[in-house]
This record gives sequence, C-alpha cells and structure tokens, in this order.
Amino acid sequence: MPDGNGTVTARVIENIADIPADVWEALAGPDNPFVSHAFLLALEETGCATQQAGWLPHHIVVEDENSEIIAAAPLYLKSHSQGEYVFDHGWAHAWERAGGHYYPKLQVSAPFSPVGGPRLLAGTAPDSDDSRLTLLRALETVCARMELSSVHVTFSTEHEWNLMGAAGWIQRIGRQFHWHNRGYETFDDFLGELTSRKRKSIRKERRAIADQGLTARPYVGDDIRPEHWDAFYRFYVDTYDRKWGYPYLTREFFEVAQDRLGDRIVLMIAELEELPVAGALNLRGSDALFGRNWGCRDDYPFLHFETCYYQAIDFAIEHKLGRVEAGTQGPHKVQRGYEPVETYSGHYIPNESFRDAVEQFCREEKREVEWEIEAMAERSPYRQAE
Repeated sequence: MPDGNGTVTARVIENIADIPADVWEALAGPDNPFVSHAFLLALEETGCATQQAGWLPHHIVVEDENSEIIAAAPLYLKSHSQGEYVFDHGWAHAWERAGGHYYPKLQVSAPFSPVGGPRLLAGTAPDSDDSRLTLLRALETVCARMELSSVHVTFSTEHEWNLMGAAGWIQRIGRQFHWHNRGYETFDDFLGELTSRKRKSIRKERRAIADQGLTARPYVGDDIRPEHWDAFYRFYVDTYDRKWGYPYLTREFFEVAQDRLGDRIVLMIAELEELPVAGALNLRGSDALFGRNWGCRDDYPFLHFETCYYQAIDFAIEHKLGRVEAGTQGPHKVQRGYEPVETYSGHYIPNESFRDAVEQFCREEKREVEWEIEAMAERSPYRQAE
C-alpha cells in the first residue's frame, strides 16, 4: 500500500499481547487509559473481549518500509452491537430486511466503554495524520477482503472525526455530560458557581447521605482490597441482571486491571455500618476522571448521585483534573453541574444505497442532537454572567 513516505503495509493481529506494549503506548499517548495496552490486554486475558463474547480482537497495525509500526487501532470483529453505546440496531434491522448480512462487522473502539478518546493511534509526529488516513484506507481494505457490511469507529476524538469526514466516511454525533473544573479549590467553590436553588438542592442531597448513616470515599490503586472487588462485582452483576443486560466484565478482570493500571483505577465505595452497599468504578486519565460502572445493593435516596457524581467531582478538584466524564445517558446530570457535550463516530459502508440511507439518517440525527444540547445548555444550573 503506497504512502507519501514510501511503501507501507497493514496487517491484522488477533492478540494485543503480540504488539509490543511500548510501541502501542507511544502511538496511543498517556491521556486515555481505555486505549492503553494494559487495559485492552486485561480485557483479552480475562475473557471479556473474546470471540465467545462477540468481541473477537482484530487489531490493525500499519508498518513502514522498515517494518516499524507507525499506526494502530483497537479493532474487533463483532457479531452483534452490544457493549458499544453508539446504537446501530436500526441500521442492522434495515439491512437484514433488505436481504443483507449486517453482522459480522468491524468495530474500532474501547470495548464496553462509552468514553471518548483516540482511536486512530499514530502518535504526535508531523506526519501522523497521513498515518491515520493510511489506517482508514487499511480498514476499508480489510472490510472489502472479508466481505463485511461496515466499519465503525466510535467515540473518537473530534480531530479524528474530521479526518474520517475528509476520507469520505459517514460522520455521526451523539451527546454525553461532562463536568468541567474551572480552577476550583473546593467543592464549595464549585457550588458557588451555581444558582442558589441548585446549590441548596445539592447540599440537601449530600446531607441526606449522612442522615442515612452512609459514607462514601474513593479507593485508589493498591488501597482497593479483594473484598472491595467482591462487593463491587456483586453490585455490577445485579445492575445488569435488573436491566436485562449482559455483564461482560469478569470478576478476574477487575483485579487484573488494578494490577496493570495501578493508580489509574479509582473505586468509589459507599458503606453503611462499615459494609459496602454501593460502588462506582472510575479510571483516571492525565486530565480527566472517567466514570464507568455503578452498582448498589439496595435503594438509598441520592446515593447514586453521591457515589457517581459528587465523589467524582471531589476527586477531580483534589487532584486538579480538568474534567469528569460521566458516561452515557442522564439529562439529570445537568442539574448537578455536568454539561452536555458532543461525541463523535465515523462509519464506513461500502454499499452505496445503504450508505446513502445511513448518511441521511445521521444528518437528521445531528440536527436533533444539536438542538437537544442547546436546549439543555439553556437549563444550565450555573449562574449567568452579569
């Protein structure tokens, strides 16, 4: 495959363990733990991202004429659309009704993690965008050779999204809710930015936690003990059971991830009379805390807000992190200081008529998402400038 700098080749590698960790990390960068070699390896080694789970690793690498890896992407051959959080079930049903086969498909993502970040990994060299575009062409080639319906790059950066648009891929946006640290020294500093009514509401919710005899605190890295994981795993599985979902993460994964990621694992635990009753798993990046999984033993008023949102804000302020990303769904987060932001994905569909239909859908959806973000921003709890 020719490149402006010479001949490059692309190949698929089915085990991330076969890619040198230092090479992968140099391309991925240090900011986002969900595309780190350690996180992805933990998913594979503990049976989470496997063919049996419908997530067969098919990582793609691009090598230069010296066989040096210059770009890579966490790629999976998917037999369903579960665990992605960018929903394409409607596309799949339409394609199947038309007599086609939507699955298997190719998915570039951090499995089970609705977290934005780099997906086309190429480092920061001056020609890194050339490598990313080469990577996109390689994905198209793999799709054609395997005779698959599509390739999807989900929760990418905005920059990558623009590159995908320039390469002719379909662009799609979604929305999430992030909290932004505006240089706060304390939680009260943050509350001081809110309207009086919202400030009082949050204080009331936090007081209710103490009034119920509950406490919540973060455990980081080696402070997390096996009994914490035992309790959290019970909460995690119970949450999926009640929501008719599938708990992809195994009990083993959590301790392996802790061992590999160290202080990047932040587990919020809520206790009643020293017994864990709820937990929220977070991963720490270079400038963000990423909220992931939550579970609770019983129904305690406001405990979800405390464990998932307010404890995360406290942690970000204490450690001077720039933002908290609270995951998918939840317009209720706006009233607690989290603001709507766009998320990005790109989609390659070789069938022309199917591509045209999906592209039209994404254009209409984009208008709806932009309107929704604007409407939510107008309900912001922050005091407006004079």
